[in-house]
Amino acid sequence: MSAELKSRLVARALDEGFAKCRVTTPDAVPQVAERLATFVGAGRHGQMGWMAERMGWRGDPAALWPEARSVIMLAEMYTPEVDPLAVLERPDRGAVSVYAQGRDYHDVVKKRLKRLGRWLIEAAGGDIKVFVDTAPVMEKPLAEAAGLGWQGKHTNLLARDLGNWFFLGAIFTTLELPPDAAGEEHCGSCTACLDICPTDAFPAPFQLDARRCISYLTIEHKGPVDVELRAKLGNRIYGCDDCLAVCPWNKFAQRGRDAKLAAREDLLAPDLAELAALDDAGFRARFSGSPIKRIGRDRFVRNVLYAIGNSGLPRLRPVAQDLCEDADETVRDAARWAVSRLPDL
Repeated sequence: MSAELKSRLVARALDEGFAKCRVTTPDAVPQVAERLATFVGAGRHGQMGWMAERMGWRGDPAALWPEARSVIMLAEMYTPEVDPLAVLERPDRGAVSVYAQGRDYHDVVKKRLKRLGRWLIEAAGGDIKVFVDTAPVMEKPLAEAAGLGWQGKHTNLLARDLGNWFFLGAIFTTLELPPDAAGEEHCGSCTACLDICPTDAFPAPFQLDARRCISYLTIEHKGPVDVELRAKLGNRIYGCDDCLAVCPWNKFAQRGRDAKLAAREDLLAPDLAELAALDDAGFRARFSGSPIKRIGRDRFVRNVLYAIGNSGLPRLRPVAQDLCEDADETVRDAARWAVSRLPDL
């Protein structure tokens, strides 16, 4: 019965729009606790204190919900339609990470997970809990254990039949389902993702120091970014896709199926001067429904000013000058740094 149910579950998941569905058990990742402790102990989590605060749950999925017997891991594609590295050659424009160019994936994927979970309950009973990157769940190790793919040298999940442009969703259930075989690593001798990193955020293959990662610096890091790293941000104003974009396995990537996750035209290469002029109300209005909204206007404008400082364009100097007396101290610091980097008109 459980094998038949799992077969129906996978078929239903694909009908819902997921690209792949695999199953593992909550106790399938015993190595996670030690790896997490090493990561946090070295301080590589930076300001992400929540990683240290909930290490018990994060390091042991079985402790998060002891009644769970199976973990259903799902992949949701968001493959870009255009080369995400092309905008890096346009210094008057900002680079926004592909995943943040559409609707907030937390909302989109969670709704789909809940629909699939309701179907499972109706089909076989039991209880479920769904997670999309908002709880102390180590999605990537669980996804590897379930056979969705493997964690590459850039620490992100990738698969031979998907590439690495996909979100992960998890359904914990009290039902016992046959687990799949774990994923196997197929990076080989390739180091493309490590070589392209602008800030050398990978101390070694399969290791990340978040404190040097542009995604961390532009999204999670509060306050000024170290001066040493600012020039390396280029025009990346929210996240970074470099290591994802160069993965050779992307040649097998599937297209995204949900229009809500498709890129908004105004976020493919937004104008830096226009973004710098946003006040709090304008920021909230422009990024309503976007994951960008959660970092707030001040941190976002800080990023925009670093990009302006890196642009080399004298015509953007007055834009930065206008923010040198901004109400936010970090914005003022970023504006003055940008002005110091640009020649006068």
